[in-house]
Amino acid sequence: MPGADWHHWTMIRTRAVTAPRRAAVDRPGRDRAAVDRPGRDRAAALLAGPVGLPDAGGLPERPRTAVVGGGIAGVAAAVALAERGVSVDLYEREDDLGGRLRGWPVTAGGAAATMTRGFHAFFRQYYNLRALLRRADPGLGMLRPVADYPLLHADGAAESFAGLPLTPPWSVAAFVMRSRTFALADLRRMRPRAAMPLFDVSVPRTYEDLDALDAAAYLDAIRFPRAARHLAFEVFSRSFFADPREFSAAELAAMFHIYFLGSSEGLLFDVPDGPFPRTLWGPLRGRLESLGARVHLGTPVERVERTGGRYRVHAGSRAAEADAVVLAADVRALRGLVDASPGLGDPAWRRRVAALRNAPPFLVSRVWLDRAVRGDRAPFLGTTGFTLLDNISVLDLFEDEARAWRERTGGSVVELHAYAVDHGSSREALARALVEQMGAVYPELRDARVLHEEHVLADDCPLFAPGSFAERPTVTGPDPTLVLAGDGIRVDLPVALMERAATTGFGAANALLGHWNLAGHDLWTVANRGRSPLLRRAARRLRPGGGA
Repeated sequence: MPGADWHHWTMIRTRAVTAPRRAAVDRPGRDRAAVDRPGRDRAAALLAGPVGLPDAGGLPERPRTAVVGGGIAGVAAAVALAERGVSVDLYEREDDLGGRLRGWPVTAGGAAATMTRGFHAFFRQYYNLRALLRRADPGLGMLRPVADYPLLHADGAAESFAGLPLTPPWSVAAFVMRSRTFALADLRRMRPRAAMPLFDVSVPRTYEDLDALDAAAYLDAIRFPRAARHLAFEVFSRSFFADPREFSAAELAAMFHIYFLGSSEGLLFDVPDGPFPRTLWGPLRGRLESLGARVHLGTPVERVERTGGRYRVHAGSRAAEADAVVLAADVRALRGLVDASPGLGDPAWRRRVAALRNAPPFLVSRVWLDRAVRGDRAPFLGTTGFTLLDNISVLDLFEDEARAWRERTGGSVVELHAYAVDHGSSREALARALVEQMGAVYPELRDARVLHEEHVLADDCPLFAPGSFAERPTVTGPDPTLVLAGDGIRVDLPVALMERAATTGFGAANALLGHWNLAGHDLWTVANRGRSPLLRRAARRLRPGGGA
């Protein structure tokens, strides 16, 4: 059965059909979706927010909400609530906002620098994340486009996303036609029946069909060409820090839809042109504080008590009252907080939270080198087939702080990623291996001297294991004033990664705003169905009970 959030979104959309139109958006003779459309894709789906009062000042008493977690999800929820006049306290355990997208100061070669947990791709179909960033910069001037994101296998096979048509299925057809890893004989061996679900992805139905399978087994069933699957599919599963054998086939199919077959925003992305604290989180904190929200940094929440109709939030030596709570912590912190707060939720909800699991560890190594990467290298290179190396980013080719290092020293700032590493691995040994593999991929760096290095070895990302979707906790639960948000939380929409975090953050705020009869926020997603009517019909005929 669909989760609670599916019912919630369906009700929102149903209400939007008969809701009074807002003059600022709907102009005579113009379609509302055309006015507000967030990108170039005319098939993008609008999910209208709840209808109600424009500001909480119109209520008998202004509600007070505690948001626990200052990453993308928590900041989205806090901004969305504060914009409707709700009193907001945002608690973040670290010394800055950002969660897994935060940064912190370091000193490299005697100069001030910034370390983060690795580059993140801001795809153009991340409509809700980009809507959050527009709160700080309406023109998204902090983002710059990436010309290509090439993929390289250890055997020398390579692919590129540059120059492809933007609209599916022509984008995928062009990719396959020019690919060196798709041979005609390979295509003939593929099983169209097994592959057809990829052409009619719809959430949650795709999870009902495929979540029991792991990604590797599903690709085996399709007989997807071995070389091509490394470059075209495993890049996605490993971006979730998971081995394909431990990653849901449904999640992989959703990825294929979001980036390849479900959107005409293209296969490339944008990146911030400066360190995250300066370009993203400083401005967003300013936006929150301008709305009257209180941001408590370096303030971990230890437990939340349910006291009658309200909550008491314990953070250090302080305890604050709240009418509602948004839990937007990472899955490990969420499990710990719920475990320490026995009055929250009901037994079934608590079991779902406790069942959330973390993906294997990942390592991000950033090295400041004494020589430059060749100027014709791509800023980002996805790699596969290497022992550890999954990505190389050359920061001085896109980030202003790293570019200043290059201009001052003649060197480069390079970031190396290793996903799904073994538990208990030595950080130092992994980092040495990554530098060695960097030299194999970029020979000009083989004898480079590392002048400074910073590393992050962590295992705090959610795991989307086969069979886990049905029991994953949703944004809404048994208590209408206690909601969840984050990239590990189930929402029955075609979103993933940072966009899932932003979408659940806004969704959590909308759930509370609707509860208080306040106006919510419109959201957008890629189309929640296959783009081709012909392929959709074929896929449905081949589904169990579909008549073929």
